[in-house]
Amino acid sequence: MSRTERHSKKQTKRKWPKVIGIIALVLLVAIGGYAVYLYQSVASTVGKMHEDRGPSDKRVEQIDISKKDPISILLMGVDERSGDKGRTDTLIVVSVNPKTNSMQMLSIPRDTRVEIVGKGTQDKINHAYAFGGVDMTINTVENFLDVPIDYYVKVNMEGLQQIVDALGGVQVNNTFAFSYDGASFAEGPQTLNGQQALKYARMRYDDPRGDFGRQDRQKQVIQGIIDKGASFTSVTKIDDILGALGNNVTTDISFDEMKTIQANYKDARHNIEQYSINGVGKTLDRWYYIVSEDERQAVSARLKKHLEIE
Repeated sequence: MSRTERHSKKQTKRKWPKVIGIIALVLLVAIGGYAVYLYQSVASTVGKMHEDRGPSDKRVEQIDISKKDPISILLMGVDERSGDKGRTDTLIVVSVNPKTNSMQMLSIPRDTRVEIVGKGTQDKINHAYAFGGVDMTINTVENFLDVPIDYYVKVNMEGLQQIVDALGGVQVNNTFAFSYDGASFAEGPQTLNGQQALKYARMRYDDPRGDFGRQDRQKQVIQGIIDKGASFTSVTKIDDILGALGNNVTTDISFDEMKTIQANYKDARHNIEQYSINGVGKTLDRWYYIVSEDERQAVSARLKKHLEIE
């Protein structure tokens, strides 16, 4: 096992999968569809989750979601513990373009070495949250990618498990049998509860395809949540779903904005493209994920094109 693999494996217990943030976005959008029937319950939950934040300084002209302007959302999976401010173990920039009915999701490795805006140092990008919370994280991501972040969704570590349990479990189709962290998964179709879904989405090192295999399992869990959340039977579980979201999700998307996004952007979830920023592992004062300037600029250009930024 290489030094890089040992380092990464050491942190696996605290590493939250990309699926958490994606689930939050999908459910936030989906909940808007129930607003006609459950207006007060939904509004109360969104009010509990909502935190005000001003528009991005990188926007020359402010977005208008009523006119279906492309938007960006930063999804943060945060491991917060008692006495510890926590770190963003999952960072995904989601760009949504309703004009092309497409959604792109850029995963940023937690160990990526960047300038921490407001701190004045080069450090791992996931440390920005520990130094300055949501605002410093957003400012650091904006500076690194040179694109605006219009909204954010932050999910606490218990989010995935509680949301899946609130939905009554999700169905996946496992391609090979494996065991991980005390749980066993047989080959073939099966229904997972929240704890199982989290472990199913986490496993990496016993997969011959490594991260690619893990990403496929994450997509299965995501699709399972979308399918279950869109089904009529899930309306009966709305109190549990709202409770799971209210306890684990924070966002600057208001209730009115959520309804508009649900109406104008929901079709984009049928055309999702996921990609990552490429880099190499390197030990300096500690181990980092180093992204070249050419790669950073290429990813920035791709995001700007999808967001229709000149």
